[in-house]
Amino acid sequence: MDRRARTYRGALALLLAGGILMTGCGGPGTTADSAVDRSTGSGGPAGGRQPSGARSAAPQQEEDGASRQEGDGPARESAAPDYLSTFALDVDTAGYGYARRTLGDGQLPAADTVRPEEFVNSFRQGYERPKGNGFAVSVDGARSDAAGWSLVRVGLATRAASNTGERPPAALTFVVDISGSMAEPGRLDLAKTSLGILADELRDDDSVSLVTFSEKAETRLPMTRLRGNRTKLRDAIEEMEPADSTNVAAGVERGYEEAVEGHRKGATNRVVLLSDALANTGETEADAILERVGDARQEYGITLFGVGVGSDYGDELMERLTNKGDGNTTYIADEAQARKVFVDQLPAHVELRARDAKAQVAFDRRTVQQFELIGYENRKVADDDFRDDSVDGGEVGPGHTVTALYAVRLRTGASGRVATATVRWLDPKTRKPHEETGSVETGAVGGKLWDGAATRLQVTAVAAYFADTLRGGDLPGTPPLGELASRARKLAAATEDSSVEKLATMIEQADRIRNGASRPRGEEGEVG
Repeated sequence: MDRRARTYRGALALLLAGGILMTGCGGPGTTADSAVDRSTGSGGPAGGRQPSGARSAAPQQEEDGASRQEGDGPARESAAPDYLSTFALDVDTAGYGYARRTLGDGQLPAADTVRPEEFVNSFRQGYERPKGNGFAVSVDGARSDAAGWSLVRVGLATRAASNTGERPPAALTFVVDISGSMAEPGRLDLAKTSLGILADELRDDDSVSLVTFSEKAETRLPMTRLRGNRTKLRDAIEEMEPADSTNVAAGVERGYEEAVEGHRKGATNRVVLLSDALANTGETEADAILERVGDARQEYGITLFGVGVGSDYGDELMERLTNKGDGNTTYIADEAQARKVFVDQLPAHVELRARDAKAQVAFDRRTVQQFELIGYENRKVADDDFRDDSVDGGEVGPGHTVTALYAVRLRTGASGRVATATVRWLDPKTRKPHEETGSVETGAVGGKLWDGAATRLQVTAVAAYFADTLRGGDLPGTPPLGELASRARKLAAATEDSSVEKLATMIEQADRIRNGASRPRGEEGEVG
């Protein structure tokens, strides 16, 4: 997702850009250091990105600083091992929502649609919030059931939206898929319901435009202030009916044309794409569509919010589109979820706290023997690019939290610092870089995960273990699905959190499907 300077060719390229907001959740940390503003600096030992799913192993460290592997003989000088983990922030939750829908329909989700970070970021964790704009950093952990292995949790949180409702005005372009596949119940009908809900929640000084697409794209409503025009918007929404093929590229192109033409200085300018993302006409390859979305993102600061619908859903295309557009995706399966996204979480989708946010975690070679970042495979950033602000990061809104969970193997008898986590972001208005740092010591990760660790850390662990099991992983300490479901039930009672109760139901469904058992009588196919 490199967005270094390019030469723009043609008027069309100048019309397209993309971005989105991210949602997630977190919990209490151990050590938080004061914020610093840096525009340059190295930030510790350099290293390349880790291969997807690989665990970073640290060689034995000699007193003179040389490193040696077992069997190497006398100590020899070698390059420093990579103790850094760097990634762009991501608060997508669509993968988790789609997994709920799929399991509710009696099927296991495809392994390539399961992203552990989207499972983890779907739950509240109770992280401490910063007093101003930017992030608070929390780091904690606990020992897993696997000998020598611990889980280390890095939590990042932004300040919640103001209770007074104060925010910049929004200029939103809705791009709605009306192709034939959207005729299925739970697709276009749900998109229309969602837009109706959002129309009621937006303010009079907000602006909206409406674009629909099937084989071709059409502007149903140019950018219009809502004051005195809500009926006009509702009528345009109600008139949408399913048509022909799915030309996502045409919809994206026309949507960004409208967003640029209706661009408002000082407002939050965003494209909201509602689709099952099953492209079958025109340009259907993600990379080609991404080029159209990405070329002029910086020019207008327009961001992209992807809302997925449908039992058959193009998860990979939607995620890649929003990643390139500095955004995130969510998935809705019913009106209750639509209200959660467009009412409860509305401020997070129409305001920014941080642009191009990236995180870097530095593990201490004196205490850490091995580590693995759980998820974020498609958000990895080269370590040397952490402070290169021309390298794309993620956009984060008010009230968002981002959680990164690591499996960490400590050295025998280790004592001292385990890891230092740093988040770097640009101020949305001034583009000035800022950083915030937190760290954790061995004493804070030595307690047993299932016996005394914070309940929200346990919820995070259950979600991560479940996701890794669904995609065929082998995380150290992963319990069987039956045990995970039981722990989730207990955690749901302890937290009084209905979302954790639904997680327990998902795990039970997956366990039954794997064992060939049928759905219990009376159980609904949809997980609400």
